[in-house]
Amino acid sequence: YAYFRAVCDDVAKDYSDVEIDYAYVDAITVHMLKKPDFYDVIVAENMFGDIISDLGAGTVGGLGMAPSGELGLDHALFQGSHGSAPDIAGQDVASPMATVLSGAMMLRWLGDRHSDTRLSDAALRVESAVEQVLAAGRIVPRDQGGTARCSEVTDEICRHLK
Repeated sequence: YAYFRAVCDDVAKDYSDVEIDYAYVDAITVHMLKKPDFYDVIVAENMFGDIISDLGAGTVGGLGMAPSGELGLDHALFQGSHGSAPDIAGQDVASPMATVLSGAMMLRWLGDRHSDTRLSDAALRVESAVEQVLAAGRIVPRDQGGTARCSEVTDEICRHLK
């Protein structure tokens, strides 16, 4: 993807304080498994980005745990990285964690963008509630080895937010 790389190189010129590195998709997946905290941001075209993000989700517990944000200059979209899962739609079995954490990511982005500490604080509260639910181990989503329904996990997160 020579054109994609050329655009990255061109943009990188304006950010001398940002270290840029290159890796093929197969190599970066190995790096992510060995040192998952090494990368802050990975820029990739769509197909490879999808592969890399799925593997990255695996390093934090699976697709049901992985928040996602697509950031533009003026707008952003936040959603769980897991997709729509039509095979389980309407069954109250999907984990809400990725969606809830994507909401926290959105609050943080909005807080940073508008210099609003209330939004950033709210993001921390949401993340803390999710952490508390997971740490307690009483209500565990199916994708994390438990039996809790989506609504049960959501209710428990809300209880910790109060």
